[in-house]
Amino acid sequence: MADHKISLPAKLIDGGIAGLVGVTCVFPIDLAKTRLQNQQGQRLYTGMLDCLVKTVRQEGYFGMYRGAAVNLTLVTPEKAIKLAANDFFRNLLSNDGKKLTLFKEMLAGCGAGTCQVIITTPMEMLKIQLQDAGRLAAQKTVSAAGGSPPPQARSFSTSTAAARRRPSATMLARELLKTKGISGLYRGIGATLVRDVPFSMIYFPLFANLNKLGPRSPGETAPFYHSFIAGCGAGAVAAVAVTPLDVIKTRLQTLRKGVGEDTYRGTVDCARRIWQREGYSAFLKGAGCRALVIAPLFGIAQVVYFFGIGEYLLANLG
Repeated sequence: MADHKISLPAKLIDGGIAGLVGVTCVFPIDLAKTRLQNQQGQRLYTGMLDCLVKTVRQEGYFGMYRGAAVNLTLVTPEKAIKLAANDFFRNLLSNDGKKLTLFKEMLAGCGAGTCQVIITTPMEMLKIQLQDAGRLAAQKTVSAAGGSPPPQARSFSTSTAAARRRPSATMLARELLKTKGISGLYRGIGATLVRDVPFSMIYFPLFANLNKLGPRSPGETAPFYHSFIAGCGAGAVAAVAVTPLDVIKTRLQTLRKGVGEDTYRGTVDCARRIWQREGYSAFLKGAGCRALVIAPLFGIAQVVYFFGIGEYLLANLG
């Protein structure tokens, strides 16, 4: 990232553009991650590719983008808050432009992760219900058939039935607000904090230190491709590191469960039951998907932020 001062509106624009581009590119993998993490007992999918292939067969190409609308709507403020908050806390903790210690870098990341959950929690709450609806519909079809018929035999009936009762983000939000109040949209906020704070504490210091390896001489900034690689690398490491926490968060925020699937009373209860009934490997479900989603998402974010597209737009439109 460049060292010059960037205004808050420019940071918000940069974060928003990065989020929109990144989410559009990797959303199908995120859908696969959610469905794999929610599998308990009966396995509809053997892995990411199997999940995506079956999703296309049963729900069509756009089935891979179920829940994308709410993500695209809210990812702009979410990514903007995350990037802007990290810069704000880094500036707050720096003394006259001196280099931050690793501890202070982690504190800045902690602040950024804490701020973003205001948007992240309701966004993920709605997104998860939409992403998992296809898995639940497919599970019911398989259970009703008493087995697992060939995908081709059930693809049309499944997709037609799913299309008739397909929920929308607006419908879900209204239902939650009506029955649970604002707390309904913030279900799992504790688990979201437990995931996002460590993620930011790992990601931002790791990115900053990897990015410092890019400049060829003191005073220069790293080239954009180095920022991209640093963002991808830091994002992948942080994503895999907090995958167990993401599994817990996903399970807690999923409102509708499949046949024979557990419901949980809280974060500790969820972790205990997963450990007892599914073993430690369940905590790593979707780890590969998360790395494939987060790596390019944050690589793109850092490149957009590096080029200062927000500054350019404000200078030319102002």
